Amino acid sequence: MKLIDLHCDTIMQFMEATEETGLWENKFSVDIQKLRRGNVAAQFFALYIDLSKTDTPMETCLAMLDRFYLEMEKNKKYIRLATCASDLMGNAAAGKISAFLTIEEGAALQGKLANLRNFYRLGVRLITLSWNYPNEIGFPNALEECRDKGLTEFGREVVSEMNRLGMVIDVSHLSDAGFYDVARFSQHPFVASHSNARAVTGHSRNLTDDMIRVLAEKGGVTGINFAQNFLGDDPELSHIADMVRHIIHIRKIGGIDVVAIGTDFDGIDPKLEIADSGEMGKLATALTAAGFAETEIEKIFYQNALRVMQDVLG
Repeated sequence: MKLIDLHCDTIMQFMEATEETGLWENKFSVDIQKLRRGNVAAQFFALYIDLSKTDTPMETCLAMLDRFYLEMEKNKKYIRLATCASDLMGNAAAGKISAFLTIEEGAALQGKLANLRNFYRLGVRLITLSWNYPNEIGFPNALEECRDKGLTEFGREVVSEMNRLGMVIDVSHLSDAGFYDVARFSQHPFVASHSNARAVTGHSRNLTDDMIRVLAEKGGVTGINFAQNFLGDDPELSHIADMVRHIIHIRKIGGIDVVAIGTDFDGIDPKLEIADSGEMGKLATALTAAGFAETEIEKIFYQNALRVMQDVLG
């Protein structure tokens, strides 16, 4: 079964590694070998920026972008950049995995729409508007005092320009009020690329039931996050059974069309029952055992994310 994974932090791991490593084969959760074993049709690669570690977020982002393209060049026999749904189809026909380029932290724009447009020209097609710190666009849900703060004026401009360009708006990490602002101002579907259900596990990064309904009404998806603290109560291990519980709840609240996959591989604790991209069949097996039809699993793994890409990216 084909898969689209809306979020991984593998490029960050390459940047921080103390030994030579790369996308062909590595000790992390995502590499070419694992993606091929897992029948991953498209992997979204995040350029993740921690504002506590850099005073120059755009430069940091550009350095990660350069590493991404170096890995694409080295592995071009097996993986290729995609910027739209038709690219994905073309890559698949050529036997290649599609790599979509994303930014996780809107501060990379440094408050300028020109930088947004330039990142678009460089191939970026999804932006997670915030991470865990306030920025020029909005505020994070990680900080309790920020949860009722919505998008800034610049943030609303970013939403409008991303709509115009054809870029996917990602509300994972964004404040609750920011989520509702995106829902209000965006003319296109948006996503929570790596978020689960708050009613199942009360983590601030997860979505409330009302958010799930709104996201579904807007035609968006939420990508099931494999981090154990977003899934359940076991601090030592991320359980497949907890993933299934979240999926069942989200399907009940928003319908099957709002569920997708956003593993957060290589950005989370590696204590996982599904250790890497090559083991995604375990989740399909568990969903089948829980009574999900094959057509539903295909929507979760591939079709729902593809629909959003077709609607937004073309």
